[in-house]
Amino acid sequence: MSITASMVKELRERTGAGMMECKKALVEAAGDMDKAVEVLRMSGQAKADKKSGRVAADGRIVIKSNAAQAVIVEINSETDFVAKDDNFGVFADAVAESILAGKADDVEALARQKLADGRTVETARTELVAKVGENISLRRFQRVPKRGNLGIYSHGARIGVIVTIDGGDVELARDLAMHVAAANPVCVDERGVPAETLERERRIFAEQAAESGKPAAIVEKMVSGRIAKFLKEITLLGQPFVKDPDVNIASLLKKAGATVTGFVRFEVGEGIEKKQQNFAEEVMAQVNQRA
Repeated sequence: MSITASMVKELRERTGAGMMECKKALVEAAGDMDKAVEVLRMSGQAKADKKSGRVAADGRIVIKSNAAQAVIVEINSETDFVAKDDNFGVFADAVAESILAGKADDVEALARQKLADGRTVETARTELVAKVGENISLRRFQRVPKRGNLGIYSHGARIGVIVTIDGGDVELARDLAMHVAAANPVCVDERGVPAETLERERRIFAEQAAESGKPAAIVEKMVSGRIAKFLKEITLLGQPFVKDPDVNIASLLKKAGATVTGFVRFEVGEGIEKKQQNFAEEVMAQVNQRA
C-alpha cells in the first residue's frame, strides 16, 4: 500500500512522533493507522527503557486542588530545557489531574492509572520520552485533605508547598506556604525533629565548645544555647516570618488564633545526585567513542 503525505501528517498529529518514524511505522503497519500508532508506542517503550538509567534531576512541581483535597507531584526530566517544554508541561498537568481524580496511593499505581484522554500515565510517559529524547520519571506525589484552611504556593515550577492550618484564614495559610517555600523548615516544631538529627548536632556542638578550653559547666551552657538556636532555625514555629522578620511564626499564629497542622514542601531534584562532568572530559569521552 502506498503511504501518502496526508497519512504521515495524520499519524504525526496523533502521536507527535517524527516524520520519518511515522512513515516507517505506517509501512510496517501496511497503512493501518491504529496499528501504526501501536508500532510507535512499542518503539517509544523501547526508547524509554534505554533512557531509564539516565539521571532525571530536573523537572516540574505541579499542585492541583478541588473541594476535597489538594495534590502535589514532582515529575522529573534530565534538563531544564525539556522541563520548560510545552509537551512536558501538558503531561505534568494531566498527571496531577489524574491523581486528583483517581485513587492511586503510590507511583507504581499512578503509572497504571488513566489520564483524561484514556491513555495510562505510563503510556503517555513513554510516548513523551520518545518525543523529547530524555528520560522522564514520576518521582513522588502526596495528597492533602482539605481540613481547616489550606494554603498553596508555587515558586515557578521549581518549588511547591501546601500548608494546612486550624483557625486563621486562607490568606494566612498562603503566607505560611510562601514562608515554607523560602525558609525550608524541617518540621513544624521541636517535636518533629528526628532524634538522630538532634543527637548529631549536639555532638558536633559539644566537640566545638570543648575546644574553647572552658569549664564543663560553661561548655554545657554553650551547647544548650547552640541547640536552642539550631531548633529555631529548622522548625517552622521558631523561624522569623519572611514578610516580617521581627515576628516569628509562633507569635504570628498566636495572634491569629491559629495552629499549623502540617505542611508539604517539594523542590525539584532535592536529594537526587546529578552527575557533574567536566566539559573537557565530556569532549574527550566523545572523541574516544568515535576513535
